[in-house]
Amino acid sequence: MARNKYPEVTVEKILEVAQRLFLEKGYDGTTIQDIVQELGGLTKGAIYHHFKSKEDIMEALSDKMFLENNPFEEVKKRNDLNGLQKMKLAILLNQSDKERGELSKQAIPILKNPRILAGMIESNRRMLSPRWLELMEEGNKDGSIQTKYAKELSELLPLLEMWMMPSIYPASDSEIKHKFEFIKDMFSSMGVPLFDGEIMDLMEQSYPKIKDNE
Repeated sequence: MARNKYPEVTVEKILEVAQRLFLEKGYDGTTIQDIVQELGGLTKGAIYHHFKSKEDIMEALSDKMFLENNPFEEVKKRNDLNGLQKMKLAILLNQSDKERGELSKQAIPILKNPRILAGMIESNRRMLSPRWLELMEEGNKDGSIQTKYAKELSELLPLLEMWMMPSIYPASDSEIKHKFEFIKDMFSSMGVPLFDGEIMDLMEQSYPKIKDNE
């Protein structure tokens, strides 16, 4: 059999089909065979040539959707904003990405799988923490924040999203609200008043929806 001269086209096609099926049928309701049937001539072997498992497809799809709608690239262009304002805008833009948010909710039931959890942590470390650090260093430089923990907080921020997921750390609605207050106070006490009223309202609106999908 001839080798595929354009493997990136195959990967794009697999991810495009997987994204549609995950959103239509849910992650758990979609099988590798379902994806094969929608690929129009590609075989199961073609999928496994690029991805070891359905979990690998989900991880690659999450990375792809983040890079296509990267809020950090958007805020970089905003010369009218200081570092703190750019951080707030990055959160708002991230929350407005509805398809990526829906895929995140689809993944929540499998986060107890150590492999998925490890992949999510690695993706956050590789893609999110360096971008948060860049904005925090900018904030320190322009005076919009004052913290000696820029690196530590940039590593902590992506982990907090997992800490807030009731499927990992079970919590009632009131306990989740208390966690939000804790995060707000912790960052403020370290010189990063990131979680203002608008951000807090947005987060509180999003997490009950996530909880419903456990």
